[in-house]
Amino acid sequence: MTWANQSSVSEFLLMGLSRQPQQQQLLFGLFLSMYLATVLGNLLIILAIRTDSRLHTPMYFFLSNLSFVDICFSSTIVPNILANLLISKTISFLECLMQMYFFIVFANMDNFLLTVMAYDRFVAVCHPLHYTTKMTPQRCALLVTGSWVIANSNALLHTLLMARLSFCSDNMIPHFFCDISALLKISCSDTYLNEMMILTEGVLIMIAPFVCILVSYICITCTVLRVPSTKGKWKAFSTCGSHLAVVSLFYGTIIAVYFSPSSSHSAEKDIAAAVMYTVVTPMLNPFIYSLRNKEMKGALTKVISMKFFSGHQ
Repeated sequence: MTWANQSSVSEFLLMGLSRQPQQQQLLFGLFLSMYLATVLGNLLIILAIRTDSRLHTPMYFFLSNLSFVDICFSSTIVPNILANLLISKTISFLECLMQMYFFIVFANMDNFLLTVMAYDRFVAVCHPLHYTTKMTPQRCALLVTGSWVIANSNALLHTLLMARLSFCSDNMIPHFFCDISALLKISCSDTYLNEMMILTEGVLIMIAPFVCILVSYICITCTVLRVPSTKGKWKAFSTCGSHLAVVSLFYGTIIAVYFSPSSSHSAEKDIAAAVMYTVVTPMLNPFIYSLRNKEMKGALTKVISMKFFSGHQ
């Protein structure tokens, strides 16, 4: 039996962000601009890291992976938003499940990479003498590979659980993409198992890494406070503050949506939170994680100047 045959509806209607023509045109321009900024910014980060040998370190290896994941994360959602604003708001049942699968994969990868980057900074600041022995290329590759395996396994689990549900007559999704909580709302099956898996297995996937990040930054803060230089302290706290801002934005919105009972959700709240972690956060990551860094600024300037001069030859 195929997934499509398990449901009495063959497609869903994504209600989107707005049904007002004037607002749709404005939103199309806004989301297109944000998407282009996300793709361009993250591509420049990846290119700068690959071309500058000074950036071939564990921290920038993780950052390049984060940039790649952010491009994929945004590309899973935003092109569909743009299409819904201009053309059709419908999506087939299979396409909906596929979008949900990749959404979970890349959301989990963001989650894991933020955690790995926090661990990398913890080792660099708190155990600098052991950094080269702890953060070897093999261990870095293993951390990223393990993250991909867990992310795909988690996405497959939730996708299969969603595929077993029935959707009877109501095929209108009060969202701009196939979000788990929105789909659970319109299902006419018992969603208890789905919700329990989100609240239990989801704790391990989302909350545990979040706690690890907080512990890492607490240890970093304690170490930095012992630094005699005021300038050094300010620089470290400024960097940690930027990282924690993105972490709070990403985790705060996801926890608010997925770790509260579905009965307490409102469409407006879910949509606003989803825009933050699917569109805004991937766009801000290049600025927060890279443009505040002198080494990255230098590498980006070199890449941009090379492209500019080569284009005028």
